[in-house]
Amino acid sequence: MFSGKKSNKPQNRIDTLIGAGTKIEGNITFSGGLRVDGTILGNICAQNGEPSTLVLSETAHIEGEIRVSHMVINGTVNGPVYVVEYVELQPKAHVIGDVYYKTVEMHLGARVEGKLVYQGEGSVAQSAVKPSLVNVEYGDYGAS
Repeated sequence: MFSGKKSNKPQNRIDTLIGAGTKIEGNITFSGGLRVDGTILGNICAQNGEPSTLVLSETAHIEGEIRVSHMVINGTVNGPVYVVEYVELQPKAHVIGDVYYKTVEMHLGARVEGKLVYQGEGSVAQSAVKPSLVNVEYGDYGAS
């Protein structure tokens, strides 16, 4: 009945909300789902071994290191991002720092000022995308 294995599936519900206009100075440790609409000046870390999902809305601003299993970014992060499983960089995402991931989805308009570092099975973080390839400016390629 119970296998003793921990599920590594993303958390589909939000347990905690840090609302717009809220500013927190200090480190945060959480479990489950956390959505940030405000500002955090400190590190954000999921509890060890627990599946976690961090969602940053377009109004979110984080100054610090992030360590979670799943993440959706549509705001600003100034610091390194370590994601065990999956990270989604939405159109208004702006990351100033390296992003370590296993699976990444990057939407048109998302910006990373740093390296995208693949963390596959047994990887030692040696595969990286050069920053010059990540910071590409897109022109207007629409049909005339």
